[in-house]
Amino acid sequence: MLSGKVAIVTGGSRGLGRAIVEELAAQGAKIAVNYNSNAEAANEVVAQIVENGGEAIAIQANVSDFAQAQSLAKATKDAFGQIDILVNNAGITRDTLIMRMKEDQWDDVLDINLKSVFNCSKAVARPMLRAKNGGRIINISSVSGIVGLPGQTNYSASKAGMIGFTKALAKELGDRQITVNAVAPGFFPTDLTSTLPEDLQKWILENTPLGRMGNSQEVAYAVSFLASDRAAFITGEVIRVDGGLAM
Repeated sequence: MLSGKVAIVTGGSRGLGRAIVEELAAQGAKIAVNYNSNAEAANEVVAQIVENGGEAIAIQANVSDFAQAQSLAKATKDAFGQIDILVNNAGITRDTLIMRMKEDQWDDVLDINLKSVFNCSKAVARPMLRAKNGGRIINISSVSGIVGLPGQTNYSASKAGMIGFTKALAKELGDRQITVNAVAPGFFPTDLTSTLPEDLQKWILENTPLGRMGNSQEVAYAVSFLASDRAAFITGEVIRVDGGLAM
């Protein structure tokens, strides 16, 4: 379904990012696995893809830094000759109530979760426009950006900002057949959710119509669809993969 395509996945070495990387690779895409600090995990993902007959490289970059995001795009294009798909997945949490939240906890989350989306989208937009083959930009938001959650003013703001960014950029790039969409996952067993208070985890399950947490693969399927030609007439959308939590 994605044979001949080249994808960048930020934060692609573990958790949800790794599931997305593996699914896109399984569909035939060549992958640039971006990581910030965990080279071992990134190289492990790359080795697995290569062992399965795919093509992938690991590229270190702190995507909250504009210059490093530009270097990530350049290194990908140098390696594979093109960029067709960008998945803005890199993200962190620094959860606490606003009365306890420190300025750096706000800044870190907004920089990694939201500024990185601007940095990387700007970095790939020109190569996509020059190629004249269209492209796919997929932003991994969250139901927290739709409904908001206590203790997550920074995270919810960053994820809501991604949704506004998605809609605006979709209008800017649409006439060049570059689609821009967001996927808003619910809650999954990952490093980010493992620190949620027990009472919040209970509330999530009680308010999810499907009565369970999801799994990363279910998000990866949605990303894979949006990256494919089957989604060529979908842009500016937010697809919730949340078991109905934000319904």
